[in-house]
Formats: sequence, C-alpha cells, structure tokens
Amino acid sequence: MTQQLTTITETLVERFPGAVLKDERPGYEGYLVSAENLPEIAQFLRDQMGYDYLSSVTGVDYLPEGKMETVYHFFRSTGGSALELKVSLPRENPVVPSLVSIFPGAELQERETYDLLGIIFDGHPDLRRILLWDGFDGHPLRKDWQEPYYEEEAKPFKSRWPEGRAIRVEEKNIFKKNVKYPAGFDPETFTPEGDTSLFASLDKLKRHDEESGMKSDHIIINFGPQHTSTHGVFRMAAAVEGETIIGLKPAMGYLHRNHEKIAERNTYLMNMPYTDRLDYLSPLSNNFGYAIAVEKLMGIQPAERAEYLRVIMAEFTRISNHLFLIGSLLNDLGAYFTPMLYALEERELILDVFEAVTGSRMMCNYFRFGGVARDLPEGQLQKIKDLAFDRLPRKIDEMDRFLTESEIIRARGVGVGVLTPEEAIAYSTCGPVLRASGVPYDVRRADPYSIYERFDFDVAVRYHGDVYDRFLLRFDEIRQSIRIIQQAVRDMPEGPVQSGKPQYQAKVPAGEAYGRVEGPKGELGYYVVSNGKPNPWRYHVRAPSFINLTALEKLCVGNKVADVFAILGSIDIVLGETDR
Repeated sequence: MTQQLTTITETLVERFPGAVLKDERPGYEGYLVSAENLPEIAQFLRDQMGYDYLSSVTGVDYLPEGKMETVYHFFRSTGGSALELKVSLPRENPVVPSLVSIFPGAELQERETYDLLGIIFDGHPDLRRILLWDGFDGHPLRKDWQEPYYEEEAKPFKSRWPEGRAIRVEEKNIFKKNVKYPAGFDPETFTPEGDTSLFASLDKLKRHDEESGMKSDHIIINFGPQHTSTHGVFRMAAAVEGETIIGLKPAMGYLHRNHEKIAERNTYLMNMPYTDRLDYLSPLSNNFGYAIAVEKLMGIQPAERAEYLRVIMAEFTRISNHLFLIGSLLNDLGAYFTPMLYALEERELILDVFEAVTGSRMMCNYFRFGGVARDLPEGQLQKIKDLAFDRLPRKIDEMDRFLTESEIIRARGVGVGVLTPEEAIAYSTCGPVLRASGVPYDVRRADPYSIYERFDFDVAVRYHGDVYDRFLLRFDEIRQSIRIIQQAVRDMPEGPVQSGKPQYQAKVPAGEAYGRVEGPKGELGYYVVSNGKPNPWRYHVRAPSFINLTALEKLCVGNKVADVFAILGSIDIVLGETDR
C-alpha cells in the first residue's frame, strides 16, 4: 500500500469510524462504505481530500452471494490514481443514496445502473430508464436475467464447440413468444412517454417563469432521432421560449444492444473485436483500454516493441477522429461539404496504415493481452514516417489557416455553449470538452499508462469553454499526437510484439481492475471483474460519449435553437459508444 493510500485509509477511518472498511478480498481494491454514509463520505472526499472528479459509477450483481454492489471511481482533477468506493446492497430492493446533488456527473450513470441492474438511487432527480424502453421486462445485467432464445450462460456454447456445428436456436422455439412484458403491461394500449414527462412535471420551466416574472407558453421541440446533425439515432427534446432553449433532455438507447451483457457471455479474447464497435471511429483506442484492464488482472507486461506500436496506433486514431470531427462540425454549421472532404482525405491515409497493419480500416482487432497481433509489414514504417514527419504537419497547418478564422465557425462558435472549469469537473466531462474549459486533465499525464511518460508532449488546453475553443483544441491535440508519433517511431526498439506465446484462452485470476486510456473523446475506462473462469463476471464500459452528454442541457440552456447542433457537434459523440 502506498503512503498516499495509507494516509487516505487513516483519514477516512478516523473521520467515519465503522463506516469505512478496506476491501480485503484478494485481487480487489478500494473501500467498502455503508449506504447511509455514502453521501457524507463522497462530499468529504470532494471538499476535504481533493477528489473532485467522479469518473465512473456502475454496479455488480454478485448472485451467488445474494448481494449487489455499486462501484465509484473518484479522481483528483489535478492528477493521480483512482480512489474506489463500493456499497454492498441486498439483491432484493437494492437502494443506495444518489450522488447527483454532490456530483452532477453521476446523473446519467446512475440512470444506466438502475436501468440495467435495477439498483435504485434514492434522491435521483430523474430516475427513469435510459437505454431500454419503458415496456422492457427486467434488468438484463442481472445474472439471473435470461433473454429470449436463451441458450447458455457463457460461450463457447456446447452446441457449437468443439464440433463446430452452428444451429439457429430460434428453430427450437418456432411457436414461442420472444418478448416478455412486465405484469399488467398491454402492448396494444401502450403509449410512449410524452415529451413533457421528460421535464419532471415541468418544475424547471415553472421556475423559469417565476424568475422571468412572466408566464409564457412553452413549446417542446424534438430533434431526432432521425436527424442528420444528431450523428446517428439520438434524440433531444428541447423546451423553448421563442428561439431560446430553456430546457433540454437527451433521449438515447435507440442503438443499444447491451454490449456489456454480450461481453459477460464471451471469453476475454472474444471481446477484443467487440470493443472496436463501441466508438467505431476510434477502434484502436477501444482495444487499448480493454487490453490494459485485463493485463492488470493477469499481471502481465506487454512486449516493449508492442508498447510503441500501441502508442503509434492510438495517436493515429486520435488524429483520425479529430479530422472527422473538424470536417463534420463545419458541415453541421453550414460550411457545406468541402471541409469534410478536405479532412477525410488525410483520414483515408491513416486508414491505409490501419488496413496494412491490422487488416482492416475500421474494425481493427489489433491488440492482444501482452502485445499486439502482428508486427508492421514491410515498408509500412516508412509510410508512417512520411505521414508523421512530412504530410500531416503540412496539411494540419494548411487546414488551420483555411478553417479556424472562417466567419462561419467564429460566428457560430465564439461564446456559444460555454462550460466553466468548475462545471466541466462537476459534470464529469472528459477529453476535449473538459480541456477546452481550462482544465488541463489528460489521463496520459494525470495517471500515465503504457509508456506515455517517456514522451515529450503538452496537454492541450483552452480557456473559454465554448464551441470555438472545443474546435480549436482538436487542432492542438493533433499536433501533440504528431509529436508523440515522431518520438515513438524514432525510439521504437526491435523485438517481439507479444510477451510469451500468443494466447487463445486467457487465464485471468479472480479480482477486479479498472483500465483507462485518454481516448479521442475523453477517458475511456473498462471495469472488469473476474471470478477466475474463462468469461468476465462483470464488464463495464465508462463511455466518454455517454458521460459527456450529462452536461448537454447545461451547455444548451440560454442559447438559441440553431446553436443546439453546434454544441452537440462540438462534444463529439458516437452512438455506438453512447448506447453500447
């Protein structure tokens, strides 16, 4: 135990006698706290110990033990490793106090945990389903929940291995219903929730009338889910007064496929290609975070050359993602398609590298526990050098000159969707959204992973917190990524790209691990619990696209209807990661 953790333990035990216990389970970390003391402890951590950033909230169903746990990962916005709190609850009627009043960034994460695990967060301002629809029966991440056509608890299914036979389980259920509704639910008379119900009895709108001193009619406008500027199937219900936004609620889940339930059925290695499909614009960063979490559990160190290859691919991924954002944001703002084509030309060259090295342009499936799947093919290192030392620096400077002083982006971005540093931390925002608000928090520096501490680069930060700064920050980050790639190419050693033999079945000891990386959209974290068997017991994705949406209403209120798409575009979400 480090000196810092020893001090934290002593402080918490002294301040909350009997309410805080060190988690003594082998392979586990953090502190077990009582539910009734959770809000007080969380506030103490924020106000007295500097843990002002609540990054992750999730839950675990320990079915054999007849209990559930809520799990919280706290960080300091000034940097450092995680402080983990857990609350143990009964499986029947699990209730825990909400932390939204202390950490507003917990709002969507608590709703997700309620939706998928059935844990009730007492005092939550808007505890509704978020990824599943109202008529869905049960909570699918509970270990005793079985989907229609359920076959077995874990893969590989006995019907398909080792003989290799594949059968359609539906053929065994030809005449059986594949949908189960809650008791008393009639699908024939069901009416989806009205838009007004999204606004908690319109209390917020009533307060707006009182503050303004006049009563007005409020109109609720739906943007999406089928809308070109919502970047997928995403809906925003906006309450407007004239052209001004006075309330806005995000509605998501249209693309939800319960990625985490699938992952808990898969073996560890089976999950690697599934991570590609989260943020499908940034597959290699997705691989990175998951590999780190499982390697922590396994206690293995990746091969040295593989570490450099991982960093190169992750930074190319960041550049690729930001190029797409630059082009699509200007397209959203009315700059037609020219900037998008300009950005995509450079992105295609990066995808050429991905295809040559991994075999795929998008679904790369390149990382392995202990390294990467294969080394660079012949001639590819020179292509990487040409991009990093010549082409990309020239083209980014060129795009900067053409685009950043554009009247369109300045008129639509300056002073629009402002988020202060305090708000950005409180709402658990991450990545460019957090750093454009003046908070220089980057996981690569704040809590270094892989070999990032070996590289000389700056944490890109801007200080106005508006759409324009979030746009400019992407250029800053691209330049820093190019610096990192140049150093990695220069210093990369020869040698194997796997530590040990390639593994087709990972042996993962019992325990838990939280692996996180600074993805292009922010902190991407994987919380993995192992019970020593071939499949993860719990697999949770801390998705930056999802959590950054917690601040969407705060960003939009007071701005105009036309500003909503500029604000949403500047956040940079991908629905595969938002909905999982």
